[in-house]
Amino acid sequence: MKSLSKKGLEITPSATLEITAKAKEMKKQGIDVIGFGAGEPDFNTPINIQQKAIKAINDGNTRYTSASGIIELKKAICEKFKSDNNLVYNENNIIVSNGAKHSLYNALNAILNPGDEVIIPVPYWVSYPELVKIADGTPVLVETKEENDFKYTIEDLEKSYNKNTKAIILNSPSNPTGTVYTKEELEMIADWAVKNDIFIISDEIYEKLIYDGYEHVSIASISDKVKDLTIVINGMSKAYAMTGWRIGYAAANEEIIKVMNNIQAHTTSNPNTISQYASVEGLTGDQSIISEMKKHFIDRRNYMVDKINSIKGLYCKKPKGAFYVMANISQLKGKVVKGVEINTSIDFCNLLLDKGNVAVVPGAAFGSDNYIRLSYATSIENIKEGLTRIENVIK
Repeated sequence: MKSLSKKGLEITPSATLEITAKAKEMKKQGIDVIGFGAGEPDFNTPINIQQKAIKAINDGNTRYTSASGIIELKKAICEKFKSDNNLVYNENNIIVSNGAKHSLYNALNAILNPGDEVIIPVPYWVSYPELVKIADGTPVLVETKEENDFKYTIEDLEKSYNKNTKAIILNSPSNPTGTVYTKEELEMIADWAVKNDIFIISDEIYEKLIYDGYEHVSIASISDKVKDLTIVINGMSKAYAMTGWRIGYAAANEEIIKVMNNIQAHTTSNPNTISQYASVEGLTGDQSIISEMKKHFIDRRNYMVDKINSIKGLYCKKPKGAFYVMANISQLKGKVVKGVEINTSIDFCNLLLDKGNVAVVPGAAFGSDNYIRLSYATSIENIKEGLTRIENVIK
């Protein structure tokens, strides 16, 4: 057989999906596994959105649409940006894609050439570096500090900048850390990007899931200059419990959107038609699911943070958004637990799965081996039982 694509062979498998798949296989075998791995709300899609999808089927809205999405959904997205983010876009500034990950793929392929560098904060969402590599770019990983809530500083950006720097990725609220940038912090990053003529890819998929009085600010709203350099990424998955519906969207200047549209037209064509009509209802209909989910997420987060910080060998900071906790395991590294020497986060995750029937994600997947990630997008009963099992394994 002839050799395969070098680019394809260099893509790292998603550790989050691998852990989830292993846990599911154990469950199939009848093993009672508590999973803290998958990044999706455990709530059903709201009934009004479901009904809109059924109506679309019954009305015959099941055919191809424009590759970039239906006009009704683009208008709803524009209204959302105006009311939620103080951003004025028209339909030509919007593209609807097959999930926010697809929007990121389109965005990076629209702006990168071979040799271009993209600055990415560590810990990062697992797909960021791989998506950059797929687009022939070079990921430049910037270590952030836990004591600074895992945020970029201008000093970090200056040290990483060179003539090949094309873009930075900003994720607020963040997966995996739950970090939320303040307006003042975003203004400094925006000024730096404008000064250096750097694109900003702002992943805002968790914007509705922010707690403790913190507010989401889109960096594109800082000024017209930074708006022109920013590609805002968002979608329906997290806020509306629509992970499987696969609808994401991006907003940017028309020139960028045209290139993204051309890429999408030749790769996937339009996103799912039925899901698009359902998403119009999601954005314009009853929004109560968001506040209801947030109540549960806050209770779960508070319990998880308190419990983790009570377990000897673990500690964590309280996340301000999304639905993940990054637990620091550095005190356990080098120790032997139940006959297993813990040298890496993968060692620890395998120990928890094998000895405690608990699935968590190794920090190595996010570029930070001193951590594990736990999702609190699961029931409080599962959280209590799972954390008790983790505590018992460590004991």
